[in-house]
Amino acid sequence: AQLHYSVPEDREPGFSVGDLAKDLGLEVRSLATRNLRLVSEGGQRHFQVDLAAGVLLLDSRLDREALCGQSPTCSLHLQLVMENPLQLHRVEVDVLDVNDNVPQFPKPEVVLEITEVANPGTRLPLEVAEDPDMGSNSISTYELSPSEHFALSINVRGDGVKMPEIVLEKALDREKVAVHHLTLTALDGGNPVKSGTAKVTIHVLDANDNPPVCDPPISKVHLEENVPVGTLVTKLNVTDLDEGPNGDVEYSFKTSNNAPGKFTKLFSLDPRTGEIRTKAPLDYEESSAYEIAVRARDKGSPAMEGHCHLRVELTDINDNSPEIVLTSLSSPVLEDATPGTVIALIGVKDSDSGDNGQVRLQIAKELPFKLVSSFKEHFSLVTSGPLDREKASGYNITVRAVDSGSPQRATQKTFYLRIADVNDNAPNFSSPFDTAHIQENSLPGTSVFSMSASDPDDGSNAKLSYSILDNGMQDVPISTYFRIDQDNGTIYTVRALDYEQDKVFQVPVEVKDAGSPALSSTAVVHVFVLDENDNAPTIVYPSVPKGSAFHQTIPALAEPGYLVTKIVAVDADSGHNAWLSYQLQETAEALPFQVEHRSGEIRVAQALRESEDPHRLVVEVRDNGTPSLSASVVILISLEENSVQDFSKSLDLPKSSPKDANLTLYLIISLVSISLVSCVMFAVVAARCL
Repeated sequence: AQLHYSVPEDREPGFSVGDLAKDLGLEVRSLATRNLRLVSEGGQRHFQVDLAAGVLLLDSRLDREALCGQSPTCSLHLQLVMENPLQLHRVEVDVLDVNDNVPQFPKPEVVLEITEVANPGTRLPLEVAEDPDMGSNSISTYELSPSEHFALSINVRGDGVKMPEIVLEKALDREKVAVHHLTLTALDGGNPVKSGTAKVTIHVLDANDNPPVCDPPISKVHLEENVPVGTLVTKLNVTDLDEGPNGDVEYSFKTSNNAPGKFTKLFSLDPRTGEIRTKAPLDYEESSAYEIAVRARDKGSPAMEGHCHLRVELTDINDNSPEIVLTSLSSPVLEDATPGTVIALIGVKDSDSGDNGQVRLQIAKELPFKLVSSFKEHFSLVTSGPLDREKASGYNITVRAVDSGSPQRATQKTFYLRIADVNDNAPNFSSPFDTAHIQENSLPGTSVFSMSASDPDDGSNAKLSYSILDNGMQDVPISTYFRIDQDNGTIYTVRALDYEQDKVFQVPVEVKDAGSPALSSTAVVHVFVLDENDNAPTIVYPSVPKGSAFHQTIPALAEPGYLVTKIVAVDADSGHNAWLSYQLQETAEALPFQVEHRSGEIRVAQALRESEDPHRLVVEVRDNGTPSLSASVVILISLEENSVQDFSKSLDLPKSSPKDANLTLYLIISLVSISLVSCVMFAVVAARCL
């Protein structure tokens, strides 16, 4: 929106220019909370905002003539910037002219000369009085003191300036009056009227009675502002009907305090030919037109002069590039900002005029932003699509301003917009299922597995912490077996594990970020406990107390191959740690018995001899682990006389063959293999179900 106020130039500081709160439709107390601030274009500060009253106050006394010179209008442009939400309002304040300047002539006394033979109607141009005020407060008219011979004539120049001239009404007689003293008064149109005077002294001369005449007296020339130095502007056409020195004309610039010496710095005048040329670069933006007054004086005695007025109007050339002003920038912006969020306020200006000063603003189409025109030469940069910090953490935004001149001129400005992170991504494990192995009986605190998770967010939103969840699948909470380092995700044992009690654990791990709200993910680690040979074989049969022996009797006539008994043992370990072998401990004397290495059967190895003492056998059962563990049993074998029937039966006992021992080994290997395959399949099925 744009607000418009006006203030007279003579008001004191503190004068109330306008009620901002009322005109903006806002409550006074909201101005401070929205951080209302005033930005003056051009860097000069003339106004201030009273946030308590919500009004625009004058900060310093204004001088319209110092601010705008002779411009017909005088406006000061301000910008009001408010936040939450970000808004920009343009304020235009017109500075009204006050009649505070007195008309003033370039010189307090003007001396003119006129020949006595001058005809009635002869005109003597006078210096124009200047009044810095504008409009009705500027020069309104001129008055001349009463005279028998002279009257005042006022002509209007092309730019509206009134030019006084003294007109001869009655023939002069130098012998009667050689000098005439008059008073010229300049009056402005103010209320009250102010005036300034100049004394006019007219000397009546003899002889040279024809002044130089400019044809036409007022002319206009159009010139492009980029013409090279030395370009011919015009050649004055001046005639003097006199002959000899009285008709020989010299030219010179006629200056006034309107712009003392200003056009003389830009233009040169040949005093002999009357050619006017440029002698410095011209700039339309500095001044679009120049009023040049030329005095044409002959060399008569007394000399006579004529006056030529030339108006040089410049044609604008597109010689100024647009200017980009970044008024406000909100950086960083959250990545979840909705489309239409205002990011920046941008202003453009071009010192050229017409199409040369019409500016278009552009940004790259592939950016998720767009430009929205707020009002003339002011734009808002807003989001046009979703932002994602994980794809782009910031944008280099290049704003390009192009005018409509020919050829076009362009300017670009680049600024960096940072995207602030929002916790919109949950942590992610590299795999939802992992497998780890650990030896049973490992010391508490042994590292089992290191979890790895990542979070594409930034800062605290990407700070991860790990924890173990209790899934209730074990009888005892999983936290009594394992713990996890919450910072690096390494899983450690809490106590020693026993393969014979638990062969596999499912450890659910949760990773959580530090965002608000926090996001999390879970993964499951299957920890397989590896068997260790920590259990010695146990003899199931014969079962005898520790330190005792097992007594067995056999027929005295038992032949080789006779089955005495069978040792049965088991091992709580698994795999090769549970593979058992049987052997007899060596003794000093050879025994007539042997034990099958795999089956544990004790048989008669050779014919028995009569003996009163029983045979003492120590059978050792040893597993296949590393190191190997063993158990032993003592068997006392006594001989007795049996019936023939019993003896015959003993002979019918089948003999163990090496093939039977090998078959037993194959059966054990098959059972162990089937058990391992079943455990793995069960673990896979359980993982898929989870």
